Amino acid sequence: MVLLAFARSCALGLTALGLALLTAVSPLGAQSDDGFRAFIAALRPEAKAAGVSDQTFDRAFAGLTPDRSLPDLELPGQPKPANSGQAEFSKTPADYLNAGQLARLAADGRQLAARYAATLAQIETELGVERHVLLAIWGRETAFGAYKPTHHVIRSLATEAWLGRRKEMFRVELIAALRMMQAGVLDPATMKGSWAGAMGLTQFMPSEYFELAYDLDKDGKKDIWTSVPDALASAANQLKAKGWIKGQPWGVEVRLPPSASCRQEGQPSARTTAEWVALGVSRSDGKAFAAERLKETSFLLTPGGSFGPTFLVFENFLVLKRYNFADLYAVFVGNLADRIAGGGDFQAKWTTPKLISNRDIEEVQERLKGHGLAIEKVDGKAGMNTRRLIGDYQQSRGLAVDCWPSVGILGHLRKGAAVTKTP
Repeated sequence: MVLLAFARSCALGLTALGLALLTAVSPLGAQSDDGFRAFIAALRPEAKAAGVSDQTFDRAFAGLTPDRSLPDLELPGQPKPANSGQAEFSKTPADYLNAGQLARLAADGRQLAARYAATLAQIETELGVERHVLLAIWGRETAFGAYKPTHHVIRSLATEAWLGRRKEMFRVELIAALRMMQAGVLDPATMKGSWAGAMGLTQFMPSEYFELAYDLDKDGKKDIWTSVPDALASAANQLKAKGWIKGQPWGVEVRLPPSASCRQEGQPSARTTAEWVALGVSRSDGKAFAAERLKETSFLLTPGGSFGPTFLVFENFLVLKRYNFADLYAVFVGNLADRIAGGGDFQAKWTTPKLISNRDIEEVQERLKGHGLAIEKVDGKAGMNTRRLIGDYQQSRGLAVDCWPSVGILGHLRKGAAVTKTP
């Protein structure tokens, strides 16, 4: 779910502005807060239908003002920011997959694997998700609990539901957060999370709490905030619900033969691993693929275009993306899990050039679409589809194929055909 990706992605990347912002607004903001109050008032019947009492509703919104400092908002009279603020789509792979950070988290993860060995074994037995993957998610989301989210969840969700670009999704999350209040799970004063409402050690969204939070320690509470067993089991339950295949790796770093390139990235070119091997694809570590992997469907992933490692990824990579819909997030968690389990750094080096802004990537997507290429979504995010089609454009124009959204490719596109604007 895109919302979950966007929510979790900024858990470590943004800081709260402090309690002063709860009441401090500009004169213009104070005037337009009438719209926010009207929005909240109109929300009451929907909340009531979901089981939220008037008393809970009033307590949740007493004295609340919108937080216009949040990212992903559509603010009247203000231009759209050049970047979304989401690290997965505004950093290069080299920056996002910081080797030092991965090494430190892996060292901590190995210590925690020993400390919580019995808990992790229980989770593997009950839910079928490997321990090193769960530790990697915990490490990525909150640095094993060292990161303490400080955003007021109700305030953030209400602001995004009112002014955000994903109003309906945040509205669902806001109602779910109110249900959590109604159930006594958390008090509004202590409901702290990421700017988009993700909470707990592994950053749970409110909409998934009632369905997927897991009481592993059997104390009658689903405590994703202070209980490591519950938090890790809840993350495992999420992965299980999203299709996790026990024993399958997320992916393997590979070397490509001269006949293959980043233009073959993505699910449209998926085939069995045995077929990839027949085409000359080999593991970067020189080992043979396990027999069970040869029968499984896999596809190429080149998150840095031709400027970094290439991976052959499996269904569990897509499961990680269902947890957070971003290629780099899934690679980060996958590599960190491998390191915790005893693996090491990437074989190939990340040499990715500077990434152009999200706004410029939108223009690249618009212009590729204007050239008749099948861009799935104009969203300013350089995902697999966009990277692959950049490569197709470069190939068709006799350019060096690197599948990367750069200043050079944007300039070349600007000299070409007129842009077809999306509706």
